[in-house]
Amino acid sequence: MSLVYDEFGRPFIILREQDKKQRLKGVEAIKSNIYAAIKVVNTLRTSLGPRGMDKMMVSQDGDVTVTNDGATILDKMDVDHQVAKLLVDLSKSQDDEIGDGTTGVVVLAGALLEKSLELLDRGIHPTKISDGYEKACDIACLELERISDKLGFSKDNLEPLLKTASTTLNSKIINKFREKFASMCVDAVMSVADIDRKDVNLDLIKVDGKPGGKLEDSCLVQGIVVDKEMSHPQMVKEIENAKIAILTCPFEPPKSKNKGEVIVDTVEKYNKLYEMEQSYFINQVKACKDSGANLIICQWGFDDEANHLLLQNQLPAVRWVGGVEIELIAIATGGRIVPRFEELTADKLGTAGKVKEISFGTSSDKMLFIEECANTKAVTIFLRGGNKMIIDEAKRAIHDALCVVRNLVRDNRIVYGGGSSEIACSLKLSTEADKVTNVDQYALRAFADALDFVPLALAENSGYNSIELVSNIKVEQFESKNPHLGIDCMGRGTNSMKDQGVFETLIGKQQQFRLATQVVKMILKIDDVIINQESQF
Repeated sequence: MSLVYDEFGRPFIILREQDKKQRLKGVEAIKSNIYAAIKVVNTLRTSLGPRGMDKMMVSQDGDVTVTNDGATILDKMDVDHQVAKLLVDLSKSQDDEIGDGTTGVVVLAGALLEKSLELLDRGIHPTKISDGYEKACDIACLELERISDKLGFSKDNLEPLLKTASTTLNSKIINKFREKFASMCVDAVMSVADIDRKDVNLDLIKVDGKPGGKLEDSCLVQGIVVDKEMSHPQMVKEIENAKIAILTCPFEPPKSKNKGEVIVDTVEKYNKLYEMEQSYFINQVKACKDSGANLIICQWGFDDEANHLLLQNQLPAVRWVGGVEIELIAIATGGRIVPRFEELTADKLGTAGKVKEISFGTSSDKMLFIEECANTKAVTIFLRGGNKMIIDEAKRAIHDALCVVRNLVRDNRIVYGGGSSEIACSLKLSTEADKVTNVDQYALRAFADALDFVPLALAENSGYNSIELVSNIKVEQFESKNPHLGIDCMGRGTNSMKDQGVFETLIGKQQQFRLATQVVKMILKIDDVIINQESQF
């Protein structure tokens, strides 16, 4: 594309291969982008809430993923349109920052875009709509703070955290056992949390799984689980009071950095070379034995010669352990990662009360459990399930619950779920819009209507008459001044989310509002689109 001027100085644009391109300008370009984004949102809308439907995605390789996690669905979808990709990034941002609410944030963004179409048809400028949405978002976030409650918890009283984790797991595939999994998530977070600093390092919580068994067989291991086995089948399978040497150097002779050629033309030379190689292996195994170690964990592999020497010296060993797992083992056992055999000493060994190799079912699958570690600030949530697909979905559910509990440790303010906070903010915005005399009042009302889309989707997915139910709850909230009334998705007989114990973190809900508003503002400011017809969406 190039800009040129005619003889009167008027600019015009020349497009290369113009007949193969389509150009949209002004309001038409904005509407085109909005329609593309709404198509993506409509896919996710039915997955919102505890009664939301799952989506099945099949990759080009034939891998099947079944989930109702918004970030996963969008990540697996093959989205070509650039504006629709913004919603994929939006969901990912919510997942990275908060860990939960990835579906809700996309549904809210789609609702705001849908309401923007009505405002554009009224002739309101996109910049005015953006500014109005920004003001509405600020008012809604302040209202969320006003209606929020503080969740009091301590190491002796974890019940509030368990309720929040249960709410998060309510819409997941593992909701039948949500109390057990919620308890595992809370115990895992409290094991690694620094309550005084209000900080949680989720890197210290490893989530691993093995297909087979039942979901309820899942457990929390106070230590590290490694998907490896002993390097030799005759090595001992269980070690008490383990002293662990953590190595990042291979059991093999050193290799020259330069290319060379060794000519072995006599038996004596061959024997000398063999003895030299043997001496390397013997010295390496001796260094491990002299340090006092009774278990070797190595990041690299070693050949049969070294494996045989380790067995002869009664030194159990595990090879090809990943770098992340090596670090977690070092943190859990209090050991030091040793890069050279010459540096291996007794004070660099890690300690664990018990290390055992466990076999699963009738298959040859084995895993290594390192338990009763010196430093308890490293734990593993070990999942079981009927197949790999269930394990993967359980991992995503556990990730959401861990993030929510972490957020509560950081900031213990909560708002109530079931669409109650959205309805309360909608009522507040409608009241504020009546006080505004300029064009912003239209954007405020549009934002208020968009917030209603969340409870409407929850009611619709639960099989209710959505418009009638949400209207009745809005009236009840307005008359009773009770911001805790929401959609009774599970049919428990009360609309009070406070009585049901359904709540989510304040920072998570505020982040939803802010991220959705920012993306909508970005989309509304795109007023010129050039589309290649061959790759047109």
